[in-house]
Amino acid sequence: MIKYSLICADGHRFESWFASANAFEKLVASGMVSCAVCGSEKVEKAMMAPNVKSSERKAEPACPDTEHPLSAPATTAEKAIAELRKRVEAESDYVGRDFAREARAIHEGEAPKRSIHGEANMQEARSLIEDGVPVAPLPFAPRRKTN
Repeated sequence: MIKYSLICADGHRFESWFASANAFEKLVASGMVSCAVCGSEKVEKAMMAPNVKSSERKAEPACPDTEHPLSAPATTAEKAIAELRKRVEAESDYVGRDFAREARAIHEGEAPKRSIHGEANMQEARSLIEDGVPVAPLPFAPRRKTN
């Protein structure tokens, strides 16, 4: 396993683990790596300092930090986004990459009216907005794309 510091086209910095350098390159090329902040698929490796261990041994803590596990939101903003995700997933249907088609069908009365969430590229989202279909971006990436 290898951990990379990554940066997206919008300048958001985050880290992620990969099986190997080749695995990272393949995943980026196939669009499977996205920004943890904005969801952008334009991601590249950021400058990293090597992780060099000193000769001094430091005592390991008796137990890991159970007050703030890595899987739990740490900041107020992360908690708010986690709560929003939970509510969106509970109160709407995930339609995946069919979002634009399904949103348009609901707007035009061709599909039953209901709350949906899914994925759309910039061109699809712009077209929906220009046609008066009410849509809004969500501040989190779909679960299938989380690293």
